[in-house]
Amino acid sequence: MSKERDNQSLSDKVYEPADYKRKDQLSSGIALTHEQSSDTLVEGTIDGKIERENGDEEEIPRKGFNK
Repeated sequence: MSKERDNQSLSDKVYEPADYKRKDQLSSGIALTHEQSSDTLVEGTIDGKIERENGDEEEIPRKGFNK
């Protein structure tokens, strides 16, 4: 019964801004997932284009890091 209660408390956890400062694995994982999903919503799709305010689109260069 205790394990079932623990699982229920895990599933009830939702993002809170304080998760960025917490040290436990669950909170930091939720904060990271929130940041990634926010970035995706703000930037858009994965087609490699940045949309500017004036409507222009800029290609993101697809090149590796050169030393």
